[in-house]
Order: sequence, then structure tokens, then C-alpha cells
Amino acid sequence: MTDAPHHALAPGDAFPDFDLPDAGGTRHRLAQYEGRYVVLYAYPKDDTPGCTKEACDFRDHARLKALGAVILGISADDADSHRQFAEKYSLPFPLLTDDGARFLKTLGTYGEKNLYGKVTEGIKRQTFLIGPDGRLVKSWRAVKVDGHADAVAGAIEADQAKAGA
Repeated sequence: MTDAPHHALAPGDAFPDFDLPDAGGTRHRLAQYEGRYVVLYAYPKDDTPGCTKEACDFRDHARLKALGAVILGISADDADSHRQFAEKYSLPFPLLTDDGARFLKTLGTYGEKNLYGKVTEGIKRQTFLIGPDGRLVKSWRAVKVDGHADAVAGAIEADQAKAGA
């Protein structure tokens, strides 16, 4: 992993591999999910209102489950924070720890953001849909939580329809 931003990632590009731990210390790499759709969603902070709603929406989304999508959350929070967050909300998917946001920076997901007129630096709420071949299908660079899980499921269905055509 490099610290150079990877702003040019476009649909069809090979998604950068990662090797990151979850709350239990299990390492996750993109390559281990070959043949499946992967929803990698970056979020700012465990157990905050928007991040909790987003995680619970992914947890409860029946279409995503039916499509067999792998859901992976990622933030710079530590393993203990992830464990507490996942237990509190019964999250059935891994939350990956990106210490120092190194991988997130390569995706252009870490940087300046504006919240209620206050400019800060941190993790931006973004989602990447990675296809079964390890290529980026679609990215959402300015996620609005309401309806987002549904939009991700729709993108998987659209990609499957395109592949089947």
C-alpha cells in the first residue's frame, strides 16, 4: 500500500488489494472474495448517528443478502472500538481497521470535508462496489445514508443484468 492518493479509480479499473484486520484480528484481502460482489464502505467513526444508521441499513438490507454481497466496513477506529460497535448493533459483517487511514488515503477517501460549515480533515463517507472479477463496478463519493443500501443493491442487479446480456 502506498500513501499516494488514487483519485483516478474509475469503473472497470482493478481495485487495489488490501490486507487489513477486523475487530477479531482476522486479516481480510480483496483476493479472498474473488467471484463475489464486495461492498466496501468507508465511514468516519464507530457508534456515531450517521455511521450507525448506515451500518444498520447494510445489516438489514434483504436484497443485498439475497444477492450474496460481501459487506465490509472500514474506518480508522481500532479493533476494540469496532468490536464494541459490532456487538452493540449485532453487525454480521467485518469492520476493518485501517490504522492511520493509509489505505483510505490511497482511495482518496481521507481528506478535507465540510460538516455544517466547519472544515475538518478525516474519513469521508464513501462506498465502493467491487465486482466478482476484482474490478470497480461503481463508487459513491458523497454518500447520503438514506436509501444508500438500496442504491448499492440496484447497482449489483444492473451489473449482473449487463453481464448476462
